[in-house]
Amino acid sequence: MTTDGPKQRAMRSDAARRMYGKHGGYRNLKAYQVAEMLYDFTCRFCDRYIPVRDRHHDQLVQATRSGYQNIAEGSEDSATSKKLEMNLTNVARSSQDEARKDYIKHLKRRGLRHWQEGDPAFEEARNLRPKTLEEAAAWVNRPGAAEPVEERAANLGAILAAQAHWLTERLLDRHARDFEKDGGFSERLYRARTGGNGRNGQNGRRDAPPAAPPSSPPSVVSVPSASAPGQRGRPYGFQACHAKPDGRSMVKERRARYIVKRKGK
Repeated sequence: MTTDGPKQRAMRSDAARRMYGKHGGYRNLKAYQVAEMLYDFTCRFCDRYIPVRDRHHDQLVQATRSGYQNIAEGSEDSATSKKLEMNLTNVARSSQDEARKDYIKHLKRRGLRHWQEGDPAFEEARNLRPKTLEEAAAWVNRPGAAEPVEERAANLGAILAAQAHWLTERLLDRHARDFEKDGGFSERLYRARTGGNGRNGQNGRRDAPPAAPPSSPPSVVSVPSASAPGQRGRPYGFQACHAKPDGRSMVKERRARYIVKRKGK
């Protein structure tokens, strides 16, 4: 398979578009971009400030990895399950909040200051919004900064995690609105099959609405009447009633049949 020329989509037919809808494209999501940036930053932070044998090293890296990977996986899985997309996006949101708390705990363990909203350093870090890891590293290691480098790095990590968490919540909100508007995979399957207008997608015929179940008629008890003369044992009619006959009428019927039989002999 050659890779020359522009890349073509494998599922590019109209049928695939109708059934699977818009999915993938997670690299264009701001939530994914910030979450991936947070992961790259965290890997460098942990390699520099947390020993590999410390469990916090692996936990912090895995939390940020879960953040961006679950957004990507959910975006791909939305082709056949909107519910799974929302579940995975929510897992990403929880992992990003876990990473933010781990950064704050690191500051406390090392006796460093946790910047609060309104602090000039906090506002500067929040407005940084680095696009690349090099841009973030340049800000952390800026010469002449009043704060220690480790304190600047940990606070920037906590701020990036909080921003990724907020953007992922906004992504979840959009998922909810999209689901209310367009439904999920089952609704897309139905629209693709019917052409979106109640017509069969293969032959163009309109699908007939399901017939209403017939109403149940009242129970009828049929009692055979006496046999006609000359026709032994063969009833010539039925006497219908809407209630079970009492014992007296049944005795009369049996007596009448007996008399008819005697006369026939």
